[in-house]
Amino acid sequence: MFIQVIQGKCARQQELHEHLDKWRTELSAGADGWLGGTYGFTDDEMFVGVVRFESREAAMANSGRPEQGAWAEGMMALFDGPVEFHDCDDVTLMMDGGSDSAGFVQIIRGKVDDVDRLKSMMAGNTDMLHEARPEIIGGTLAIEPDGTFTETVAFTSEAAARQGEGQEPPPEVRSDLEYAMAGAEFYDLHQPWFESR
Repeated sequence: MFIQVIQGKCARQQELHEHLDKWRTELSAGADGWLGGTYGFTDDEMFVGVVRFESREAAMANSGRPEQGAWAEGMMALFDGPVEFHDCDDVTLMMDGGSDSAGFVQIIRGKVDDVDRLKSMMAGNTDMLHEARPEIIGGTLAIEPDGTFTETVAFTSEAAARQGEGQEPPPEVRSDLEYAMAGAEFYDLHQPWFESR
């Protein structure tokens, strides 16, 4: 799997949402290898989109389509300023990789030196995690070559997520979490929306 993360400030939220919906209805059929996406805005008008493709080649082929270029130009015009793009070939799924039925999504961006430790934490004992935190219904971990990561975690609801956060994790889990989350930024998508093939 290949993930592209799109991030930027956008006050024209409804227009951007409609523009993304237009891509789904008018352009997605010709995007071979496109799997889906998770989108939303934070309280301070930061847009974050996490788009999934089968491979980098499929994503680049989509970007090369003339109609995609015209659509992307229209999207960029809706942002308040610069837009960041992060391309990630190294993707790990947690549980089933998320769910379009999630009521709340948290995006976590950080950086680690030990990528293998982070990946084993994500792909570890998911049965134990699901038992301890049943409100977590999946996620993806996308890692860039320099160790920068974007973790997308899907929850049943924000209320359930906040309640789960209050639980004390086992010591070995807490140690891994403290390592991974040191200096990380959290983006809460209170009203996420999803697209999938």
